Amino acid sequence: MNFKGRTVLVFVLLSMFAGSIMTLTIVHPSIFASVGKEAGLQTDVQSGLTGKDISKIAKTYQLIESKFLTEVDREKVVNGAINGMLSTLEDPFTVYMDQKEAEQFDENITSSFQGIGAEVTSEDGKVVIVAPIKGSPAERAGLHANDVIVSVNGEKLEGLSLNQAIMKIRGPKGTQAKLEILRSGSPEPIPVIVVRDDIDVETVYAEMLPGQIGKIEIRQFATNTAEHFKDELKKLEDQGMKGLIIDVRNDPGGLLSAVVEIVEPFIPKGKTIVQIENRKGEREETKSKGTGKPYPVSVLINKGSASASEILAGALHDSAGSKLIGENTFGKGTVQVNFEKEMGDGSNIKMTVYKWLTPNGTWIHKKGIEPNIAVEQPAYFKVAPLSKKETLKPDMNNEDIKNLQIMLQGLGLNPDRTDGYFSDKTALAVKAFQRMNNLPVTGEVDTATAGKLEKAILEAIRDTKNDLQLKAAVEHMHSVIK
Repeated sequence: MNFKGRTVLVFVLLSMFAGSIMTLTIVHPSIFASVGKEAGLQTDVQSGLTGKDISKIAKTYQLIESKFLTEVDREKVVNGAINGMLSTLEDPFTVYMDQKEAEQFDENITSSFQGIGAEVTSEDGKVVIVAPIKGSPAERAGLHANDVIVSVNGEKLEGLSLNQAIMKIRGPKGTQAKLEILRSGSPEPIPVIVVRDDIDVETVYAEMLPGQIGKIEIRQFATNTAEHFKDELKKLEDQGMKGLIIDVRNDPGGLLSAVVEIVEPFIPKGKTIVQIENRKGEREETKSKGTGKPYPVSVLINKGSASASEILAGALHDSAGSKLIGENTFGKGTVQVNFEKEMGDGSNIKMTVYKWLTPNGTWIHKKGIEPNIAVEQPAYFKVAPLSKKETLKPDMNNEDIKNLQIMLQGLGLNPDRTDGYFSDKTALAVKAFQRMNNLPVTGEVDTATAGKLEKAILEAIRDTKNDLQLKAAVEHMHSVIK
Protein backbone atom coordinates (compact mmCIF):
# COMPACT_ATOMS: atom_id res chain seq x y z
CA MET A 1 0.00 0.00 0.00
CA ASN A 2 1.38 3.37 -1.01
CA PHE A 3 0.34 6.31 1.14
CA LYS A 4 1.95 9.13 -0.86
CA GLY A 5 0.92 10.99 -3.99
CA ARG A 6 -2.37 9.21 -4.52
CA THR A 7 -6.00 10.00 -3.90
CA VAL A 8 -7.28 8.91 -0.53
CA LEU A 9 -10.40 6.84 -1.11
CA VAL A 10 -11.47 5.74 2.35
CA PHE A 11 -10.76 6.58 5.94
CA VAL A 12 -9.81 3.58 8.01
CA LEU A 13 -10.13 3.98 11.76
CA LEU A 14 -8.22 2.01 14.34
CA SER A 15 -9.50 3.90 17.36
CA MET A 16 -12.82 5.16 18.59
CA PHE A 17 -12.52 8.29 20.74
CA ALA A 18 -14.25 10.99 18.73
CA GLY A 19 -12.33 13.67 20.59
CA SER A 20 -8.96 12.31 19.56
CA ILE A 21 -7.26 11.48 16.27
CA MET A 22 -8.13 8.14 15.02
CA THR A 23 -8.71 8.36 11.30
CA LEU A 24 -6.26 6.37 9.23
CA THR A 25 -5.98 7.29 5.57
CA ILE A 26 -5.44 4.37 3.26
CA VAL A 27 -5.35 3.94 -0.49
CA HIS A 28 -7.34 1.56 -2.64
CA PRO A 29 -5.62 -1.83 -2.83
CA SER A 30 -7.57 -4.70 -4.34
CA ILE A 31 -9.38 -5.85 -1.24
CA PHE A 32 -10.78 -2.37 -0.61
CA ALA A 33 -12.43 -2.13 -4.02
CA SER A 34 -15.73 -3.52 -2.78
CA VAL A 35 -15.77 -1.81 0.60
CA GLY A 36 -19.10 -0.08 0.05
CA LYS A 37 -20.67 -3.31 -1.13
CA GLU A 38 -19.27 -5.30 1.78
CA ALA A 39 -20.49 -2.77 4.29
CA GLY A 40 -23.99 -2.85 2.83
CA LEU A 41 -23.92 0.79 1.72
CA GLN A 42 -24.54 0.64 -2.03
CA THR A 43 -25.83 3.42 -4.26
CA ASP A 44 -29.23 1.73 -4.17
CA VAL A 45 -30.05 2.04 -0.48
CA GLN A 46 -32.80 -0.57 -0.85
CA SER A 47 -30.38 -3.25 -2.01
CA GLY A 48 -30.48 -6.30 0.22
CA LEU A 49 -33.92 -5.48 1.66
CA THR A 50 -37.05 -7.23 0.47
CA GLY A 51 -40.23 -5.33 -0.20
CA LYS A 52 -41.62 -6.87 2.97
CA ASP A 53 -38.62 -5.53 4.97
CA ILE A 54 -39.09 -2.02 3.60
CA SER A 55 -42.81 -2.11 4.20
CA LYS A 56 -42.31 -3.24 7.80
CA ILE A 57 -39.88 -0.43 8.53
CA ALA A 58 -42.09 2.17 6.85
CA LYS A 59 -45.19 0.93 8.70
CA THR A 60 -43.37 1.17 12.04
CA TYR A 61 -42.45 4.77 11.37
CA GLN A 62 -45.97 5.55 10.16
CA LEU A 63 -47.47 4.13 13.36
CA ILE A 64 -45.07 6.15 15.51
CA GLU A 65 -45.80 9.35 13.64
CA SER A 66 -49.59 8.93 13.56
CA LYS A 67 -50.44 7.01 16.73
CA PHE A 68 -47.83 7.70 19.41
CA LEU A 69 -49.11 9.66 22.41
CA THR A 70 -47.03 12.75 21.66
CA GLU A 71 -45.60 14.23 18.47
CA VAL A 72 -42.18 12.91 17.60
CA ASP A 73 -39.04 14.40 16.12
CA ARG A 74 -38.65 12.71 12.73
CA GLU A 75 -34.86 13.05 12.64
CA LYS A 76 -34.57 11.63 16.15
CA VAL A 77 -36.63 8.58 15.20
CA VAL A 78 -34.63 7.96 12.02
CA ASN A 79 -31.33 8.32 13.88
CA GLY A 80 -32.66 5.94 16.51
CA ALA A 81 -33.48 3.39 13.82
CA ILE A 82 -29.92 3.60 12.45
CA ASN A 83 -28.44 3.24 15.93
CA GLY A 84 -30.74 0.30 16.54
CA MET A 85 -29.55 -1.53 13.45
CA LEU A 86 -25.91 -0.94 14.30
CA SER A 87 -26.38 -2.01 17.92
CA THR A 88 -27.50 -5.48 16.77
CA LEU A 89 -23.96 -5.98 15.44
CA GLU A 90 -22.71 -5.91 19.04
CA ASP A 91 -19.53 -4.17 17.96
CA PRO A 92 -18.46 -1.17 20.08
CA PHE A 93 -16.41 0.24 17.21
CA THR A 94 -19.31 0.41 14.74
CA VAL A 95 -21.18 3.64 15.43
CA TYR A 96 -23.41 6.28 13.87
CA MET A 97 -22.65 9.99 14.21
CA ASP A 98 -25.23 12.63 13.44
CA GLN A 99 -24.19 15.79 11.59
CA LYS A 100 -22.95 17.61 14.68
CA GLU A 101 -20.94 14.66 15.98
CA ALA A 102 -19.48 13.98 12.53
CA GLU A 103 -18.46 17.62 12.14
CA GLN A 104 -16.69 17.64 15.49
CA PHE A 105 -14.95 14.39 14.65
CA ASP A 106 -13.67 15.81 11.34
CA GLU A 107 -12.42 18.96 13.07
CA ASN A 108 -10.49 16.94 15.64
CA ILE A 109 -8.53 14.94 13.09
CA THR A 110 -6.05 17.75 12.41
CA SER A 111 -6.50 20.20 15.26
CA SER A 112 -6.54 20.38 19.03
CA PHE A 113 -9.74 20.02 20.97
CA GLN A 114 -11.04 20.79 24.43
CA GLY A 115 -11.83 18.02 26.85
CA ILE A 116 -10.29 15.76 29.50
CA GLY A 117 -7.78 14.07 27.18
CA ALA A 118 -8.65 10.38 27.28
CA GLU A 119 -9.58 7.87 24.65
CA VAL A 120 -12.62 5.82 25.51
CA THR A 121 -14.39 2.81 24.07
CA SER A 122 -17.56 0.87 24.84
CA GLU A 123 -17.49 -2.57 26.44
CA ASP A 124 -20.74 -4.32 27.34
CA GLY A 125 -22.52 -0.97 27.38
CA LYS A 126 -19.93 0.62 29.69
CA VAL A 127 -17.68 3.57 28.81
CA VAL A 128 -14.13 2.33 29.37
CA ILE A 129 -10.94 4.38 29.25
CA VAL A 130 -8.44 3.01 26.74
CA ALA A 131 -5.74 5.44 27.85
CA PRO A 132 -5.36 8.93 29.26
CA ILE A 133 -3.22 11.06 26.95
CA LYS A 134 0.11 11.85 28.56
CA GLY A 135 0.18 15.29 30.10
CA SER A 136 -3.60 15.62 29.83
CA PRO A 137 -6.08 16.61 32.57
CA ALA A 138 -7.22 12.97 32.65
CA GLU A 139 -3.71 11.77 33.46
CA ARG A 140 -3.17 14.53 36.01
CA ALA A 141 -6.41 13.55 37.75
CA GLY A 142 -5.21 9.95 38.08
CA LEU A 143 -7.41 8.22 35.50
CA HIS A 144 -6.06 4.90 34.22
CA ALA A 145 -6.58 2.49 31.35
CA ASN A 146 -9.61 0.23 31.95
CA ASP A 147 -11.31 2.66 34.34
CA VAL A 148 -15.08 2.64 33.73
CA ILE A 149 -16.76 6.07 33.66
CA VAL A 150 -20.15 5.69 35.35
CA SER A 151 -21.37 9.28 35.33
CA VAL A 152 -20.39 12.83 34.37
CA ASN A 153 -21.57 15.77 36.49
CA GLY A 154 -24.27 13.58 38.01
CA GLU A 155 -25.57 12.26 34.67
CA LYS A 156 -25.37 8.50 34.27
CA LEU A 157 -23.82 7.28 31.03
CA GLU A 158 -25.64 3.95 31.04
CA GLY A 159 -27.91 3.61 28.02
CA LEU A 160 -26.11 6.27 25.96
CA SER A 161 -24.29 5.58 22.73
CA LEU A 162 -20.53 6.00 22.84
CA ASN A 163 -20.70 9.30 20.97
CA GLN A 164 -23.44 10.59 23.26
CA ALA A 165 -21.27 9.69 26.25
CA ILE A 166 -18.27 11.46 24.72
CA MET A 167 -20.35 14.61 24.23
CA LYS A 168 -21.06 14.54 27.98
CA ILE A 169 -17.39 14.08 28.86
CA ARG A 170 -16.06 16.79 26.60
CA GLY A 171 -16.55 20.48 27.24
CA PRO A 172 -15.00 23.94 27.22
CA LYS A 173 -11.58 24.61 28.68
CA GLY A 174 -11.68 25.44 32.37
CA THR A 175 -14.94 23.64 33.13
CA GLN A 176 -15.12 20.69 35.49
CA ALA A 177 -16.06 17.14 34.58
CA LYS A 178 -17.06 15.48 37.85
CA LEU A 179 -16.68 11.81 37.08
CA GLU A 180 -17.58 8.68 38.94
CA ILE A 181 -15.32 5.81 37.92
CA LEU A 182 -15.20 2.10 38.67
CA ARG A 183 -11.76 0.59 38.98
CA SER A 184 -10.74 -3.01 39.46
CA GLY A 185 -10.23 -3.62 43.17
CA SER A 186 -12.49 -0.75 44.26
CA PRO A 187 -15.96 -1.96 45.32
CA GLU A 188 -17.59 1.46 45.00
CA PRO A 189 -17.39 4.25 42.39
CA ILE A 190 -14.54 6.70 42.92
CA PRO A 191 -15.27 10.43 42.44
CA VAL A 192 -12.71 12.21 40.27
CA ILE A 193 -12.81 15.86 39.25
CA VAL A 194 -11.11 16.65 35.93
CA VAL A 195 -10.69 20.24 34.74
CA ARG A 196 -11.06 20.29 30.95
CA ASP A 197 -8.31 21.91 28.90
CA ASP A 198 -6.94 22.26 25.38
CA ILE A 199 -5.68 18.86 24.25
CA ASP A 200 -2.83 18.86 21.76
CA VAL A 201 -3.34 15.93 19.41
CA GLU A 202 0.10 16.11 17.87
CA THR A 203 2.86 15.24 20.27
CA VAL A 204 6.36 13.86 19.70
CA TYR A 205 9.02 14.31 22.40
CA ALA A 206 12.65 13.31 22.06
CA GLU A 207 15.69 13.32 24.33
CA MET A 208 19.16 11.82 24.53
CA LEU A 209 19.65 9.64 27.60
CA PRO A 210 23.04 8.85 29.15
CA GLY A 211 25.13 6.44 27.11
CA GLN A 212 23.99 7.95 23.79
CA ILE A 213 20.61 6.22 24.00
CA GLY A 214 17.90 8.13 22.21
CA LYS A 215 14.29 8.13 23.41
CA ILE A 216 11.32 9.30 21.35
CA GLU A 217 7.92 9.39 22.96
CA ILE A 218 4.89 9.34 20.64
CA ARG A 219 1.73 10.41 22.43
CA GLN A 220 -0.57 10.09 19.42
CA PHE A 221 -0.21 9.53 15.69
CA ALA A 222 -1.48 12.75 14.12
CA THR A 223 -1.22 14.49 10.77
CA ASN A 224 2.34 15.77 11.22
CA THR A 225 3.59 13.18 13.70
CA ALA A 226 5.65 11.24 11.15
CA GLU A 227 7.35 14.43 9.94
CA HIS A 228 8.14 15.52 13.50
CA PHE A 229 9.39 12.03 14.35
CA LYS A 230 11.79 12.10 11.39
CA ASP A 231 13.09 15.52 12.46
CA GLU A 232 13.69 14.40 16.04
CA LEU A 233 15.24 11.12 14.91
CA LYS A 234 17.70 12.93 12.66
CA LYS A 235 18.73 15.23 15.52
CA LEU A 236 19.45 12.21 17.72
CA GLU A 237 21.33 10.42 14.94
CA ASP A 238 23.40 13.56 14.29
CA GLN A 239 24.36 13.51 17.98
CA GLY A 240 25.80 10.03 17.62
CA MET A 241 22.88 7.98 18.96
CA LYS A 242 23.84 4.32 19.55
CA GLY A 243 20.37 2.90 20.26
CA LEU A 244 16.74 4.08 20.24
CA ILE A 245 13.81 3.56 22.61
CA ILE A 246 10.38 4.39 21.15
CA ASP A 247 7.82 5.02 23.90
CA VAL A 248 4.16 4.45 22.96
CA ARG A 249 2.83 3.87 26.46
CA ASN A 250 -0.66 5.35 26.85
CA ASP A 251 -0.69 6.19 23.15
CA PRO A 252 -4.26 5.46 21.97
CA GLY A 253 -3.44 5.36 18.26
CA GLY A 254 -3.98 7.55 15.22
CA LEU A 255 -3.18 7.71 11.56
CA LEU A 256 -2.07 4.50 9.89
CA SER A 257 -0.11 6.51 7.32
CA ALA A 258 1.90 8.02 10.19
CA VAL A 259 2.70 4.58 11.59
CA VAL A 260 3.90 3.34 8.20
CA GLU A 261 6.10 6.41 7.65
CA ILE A 262 7.60 6.12 11.12
CA VAL A 263 8.41 2.40 11.09
CA GLU A 264 9.39 1.98 7.43
CA PRO A 265 12.99 3.27 7.77
CA PHE A 266 13.60 0.68 10.51
CA ILE A 267 12.30 -2.29 8.51
CA PRO A 268 14.33 -3.77 5.62
CA LYS A 269 12.87 -3.56 2.13
CA GLY A 270 10.30 -6.22 1.28
CA LYS A 271 9.41 -7.09 4.85
CA THR A 272 5.82 -6.64 6.04
CA ILE A 273 4.68 -3.71 8.18
CA VAL A 274 1.02 -4.68 8.65
CA GLN A 275 -1.63 -6.92 7.11
CA ILE A 276 -5.32 -6.13 6.64
CA GLU A 277 -7.92 -8.86 6.16
CA ASN A 278 -11.50 -8.62 4.89
CA ARG A 279 -14.54 -10.74 5.71
CA LYS A 280 -13.58 -13.26 3.01
CA GLY A 281 -10.18 -13.87 4.55
CA GLU A 282 -8.38 -11.99 1.76
CA ARG A 283 -5.30 -10.16 2.98
CA GLU A 284 -3.39 -7.12 1.78
CA GLU A 285 0.13 -6.56 3.08
CA THR A 286 1.94 -3.26 3.45
CA LYS A 287 5.54 -3.95 2.47
CA SER A 288 8.45 -1.82 3.60
CA LYS A 289 10.63 0.15 1.22
CA GLY A 290 13.07 0.96 3.99
CA THR A 291 16.63 -0.15 4.58
CA GLY A 292 16.77 -0.81 8.31
CA LYS A 293 18.96 0.98 10.87
CA PRO A 294 22.46 0.15 12.09
CA TYR A 295 21.49 0.57 15.76
CA PRO A 296 19.10 -1.44 18.00
CA VAL A 297 15.54 -0.26 18.62
CA SER A 298 13.20 -1.24 21.46
CA VAL A 299 9.61 -0.23 22.20
CA LEU A 300 7.99 0.67 25.53
CA ILE A 301 4.36 -0.53 25.75
CA ASN A 302 1.64 -0.76 28.38
CA LYS A 303 -2.10 -1.39 28.74
CA GLY A 304 -2.82 2.04 27.27
CA SER A 305 -0.92 1.31 24.04
CA ALA A 306 -3.71 0.76 21.56
CA SER A 307 -4.51 0.50 17.89
CA ALA A 308 -1.85 2.26 15.79
CA SER A 309 0.60 1.93 18.70
CA GLU A 310 0.10 -1.82 18.54
CA ILE A 311 0.75 -1.77 14.80
CA LEU A 312 4.07 -0.01 15.47
CA ALA A 313 5.01 -2.47 18.20
CA GLY A 314 4.03 -5.49 16.11
CA ALA A 315 5.84 -4.25 13.01
CA LEU A 316 9.10 -3.46 14.78
CA HIS A 317 8.99 -6.71 16.74
CA ASP A 318 8.14 -9.06 13.87
CA SER A 319 10.03 -7.40 11.02
CA ALA A 320 12.90 -5.54 12.69
CA GLY A 321 13.62 -7.78 15.69
CA SER A 322 12.90 -5.04 18.23
CA LYS A 323 12.29 -6.00 21.84
CA LEU A 324 9.04 -4.92 23.48
CA ILE A 325 9.33 -3.85 27.11
CA GLY A 326 6.62 -3.14 29.69
CA GLU A 327 3.09 -4.56 29.87
CA ASN A 328 0.58 -6.26 27.60
CA THR A 329 -1.05 -3.79 25.20
CA PHE A 330 -4.75 -2.90 24.98
CA GLY A 331 -5.78 -5.22 22.14
CA LYS A 332 -7.56 -3.28 19.36
CA GLY A 333 -7.26 -5.32 16.18
CA THR A 334 -10.23 -4.29 14.06
CA VAL A 335 -10.41 -1.66 11.33
CA GLN A 336 -13.27 0.73 10.72
CA VAL A 337 -14.22 2.51 7.51
CA ASN A 338 -15.79 5.95 7.41
CA PHE A 339 -18.99 6.15 5.29
CA GLU A 340 -19.70 9.87 5.50
CA LYS A 341 -19.98 10.31 1.73
CA GLU A 342 -22.46 7.45 1.41
CA MET A 343 -24.74 8.94 4.09
CA GLY A 344 -25.03 12.10 2.00
CA ASP A 345 -26.30 14.51 4.67
CA GLY A 346 -23.23 15.20 6.81
CA SER A 347 -23.84 12.27 9.15
CA ASN A 348 -21.38 9.40 9.29
CA ILE A 349 -21.20 5.68 9.97
CA LYS A 350 -17.94 4.14 11.12
CA MET A 351 -18.24 0.42 10.57
CA THR A 352 -15.88 -2.43 11.33
CA VAL A 353 -15.00 -3.84 7.94
CA TYR A 354 -11.54 -5.36 8.37
CA LYS A 355 -9.17 -6.70 10.93
CA TRP A 356 -5.45 -6.00 10.98
CA LEU A 357 -2.72 -8.50 11.76
CA THR A 358 0.93 -8.23 12.67
CA PRO A 359 3.54 -9.13 10.03
CA ASN A 360 3.63 -12.67 11.45
CA GLY A 361 -0.13 -12.97 10.95
CA THR A 362 -1.18 -12.58 14.60
CA TRP A 363 -4.58 -11.04 15.33
CA ILE A 364 -4.14 -9.21 18.63
CA HIS A 365 -7.79 -8.20 19.14
CA LYS A 366 -8.88 -8.39 22.80
CA LYS A 367 -5.54 -10.08 23.59
CA GLY A 368 -2.99 -7.36 23.00
CA ILE A 369 0.71 -7.83 22.35
CA GLU A 370 2.88 -9.36 25.05
CA PRO A 371 6.21 -7.73 25.89
CA ASN A 372 9.47 -9.63 25.52
CA ILE A 373 10.57 -8.14 28.81
CA ALA A 374 7.63 -7.83 31.22
CA VAL A 375 7.98 -5.01 33.74
CA GLU A 376 5.24 -3.77 36.08
CA GLN A 377 5.37 -0.24 37.43
CA PRO A 378 5.26 0.35 41.22
CA ALA A 379 1.83 -0.06 42.81
CA TYR A 380 1.38 3.68 43.32
CA PHE A 381 1.44 4.24 39.54
CA LYS A 382 -2.06 2.73 39.45
CA VAL A 383 -3.45 3.87 42.78
CA ALA A 384 -6.96 5.32 42.79
CA PRO A 385 -7.58 8.94 43.88
CA LEU A 386 -8.97 9.30 47.39
CA SER A 387 -12.74 9.80 47.46
CA LYS A 388 -12.54 12.62 50.08
CA LYS A 389 -16.00 11.66 51.31
CA GLU A 390 -14.82 11.75 54.91
CA THR A 391 -11.73 12.40 56.99
CA LEU A 392 -9.69 9.21 57.30
CA LYS A 393 -8.81 8.36 60.91
CA PRO A 394 -7.09 5.62 62.92
CA ASP A 395 -9.00 2.33 63.32
CA MET A 396 -11.00 2.93 60.14
CA ASN A 397 -10.82 0.22 57.47
CA ASN A 398 -11.78 0.83 53.85
CA GLU A 399 -10.54 1.05 50.25
CA ASP A 400 -9.58 4.73 50.60
CA ILE A 401 -7.16 3.86 53.38
CA LYS A 402 -5.66 1.07 51.28
CA ASN A 403 -4.96 3.60 48.53
CA LEU A 404 -3.63 6.05 51.13
CA GLN A 405 -1.17 3.44 52.37
CA ILE A 406 0.01 2.65 48.84
CA MET A 407 0.64 6.38 48.30
CA LEU A 408 2.55 6.71 51.57
CA GLN A 409 4.63 3.66 50.72
CA GLY A 410 5.38 5.10 47.27
CA LEU A 411 6.60 8.31 48.89
CA GLY A 412 8.98 6.35 51.13
CA LEU A 413 7.02 6.96 54.32
CA ASN A 414 6.56 3.25 55.01
CA PRO A 415 3.28 2.51 56.74
CA ASP A 416 3.35 -1.00 58.20
CA ARG A 417 0.59 -2.33 55.97
CA THR A 418 -1.41 -1.77 52.76
CA ASP A 419 -4.56 -3.74 53.58
CA GLY A 420 -6.84 -0.77 54.34
CA TYR A 421 -6.68 -0.76 58.15
CA PHE A 422 -5.65 2.64 59.54
CA SER A 423 -2.98 1.54 62.02
CA ASP A 424 -0.86 3.57 64.43
CA LYS A 425 2.11 3.36 62.02
CA THR A 426 -0.11 4.60 59.20
CA ALA A 427 -0.97 7.62 61.35
CA LEU A 428 2.75 8.21 62.01
CA ALA A 429 3.42 8.11 58.26
CA VAL A 430 0.59 10.61 57.68
CA LYS A 431 2.05 12.92 60.34
CA ALA A 432 5.45 12.73 58.70
CA PHE A 433 3.92 13.70 55.36
CA GLN A 434 2.00 16.58 56.96
CA ARG A 435 5.17 17.94 58.58
CA MET A 436 7.01 17.78 55.24
CA ASN A 437 4.24 19.74 53.55
CA ASN A 438 3.49 22.38 56.21
CA LEU A 439 0.07 20.91 56.99
CA PRO A 440 -1.52 20.61 60.45
CA VAL A 441 0.05 17.50 62.01
CA THR A 442 -3.05 15.54 62.99
CA GLY A 443 -2.34 12.06 61.67
CA GLU A 444 -5.74 12.22 59.99
CA VAL A 445 -6.36 12.66 56.28
CA ASP A 446 -8.72 15.52 55.49
CA THR A 447 -9.35 17.07 52.07
CA ALA A 448 -6.21 19.27 52.23
CA THR A 449 -3.92 16.37 53.12
CA ALA A 450 -5.55 14.12 50.52
CA GLY A 451 -5.01 16.74 47.81
CA LYS A 452 -1.34 17.20 48.73
CA LEU A 453 -0.82 13.44 48.78
CA GLU A 454 -2.29 13.01 45.30
CA LYS A 455 -0.15 15.86 43.97
CA ALA A 456 2.98 14.33 45.50
CA ILE A 457 2.20 10.92 44.02
CA LEU A 458 1.66 12.43 40.57
CA GLU A 459 5.06 14.12 40.80
CA ALA A 460 6.61 10.79 41.81
CA ILE A 461 4.99 9.07 38.84
CA ARG A 462 6.36 11.74 36.48
CA ASP A 463 9.87 11.43 37.91
CA THR A 464 11.77 9.22 35.46
CA LYS A 465 13.87 7.86 38.34
CA ASN A 466 10.78 5.87 39.39
CA ASP A 467 9.95 4.58 35.90
CA LEU A 468 10.90 0.90 36.17
CA GLN A 469 9.89 0.18 32.58
CA LEU A 470 12.15 2.89 31.20
CA LYS A 471 14.96 1.69 33.44
CA ALA A 472 14.55 -1.82 32.06
CA ALA A 473 14.58 -0.49 28.48
CA VAL A 474 17.77 1.47 29.14
CA GLU A 475 19.45 -1.55 30.77
CA HIS A 476 18.47 -3.73 27.83
CA MET A 477 19.78 -1.15 25.36
CA HIS A 478 23.13 -0.98 27.14
CA SER A 479 23.38 -4.76 26.92
CA VAL A 480 22.86 -4.87 23.13
CA ILE A 481 24.69 -1.74 21.96
CA LYS A 482 27.74 -2.75 19.98
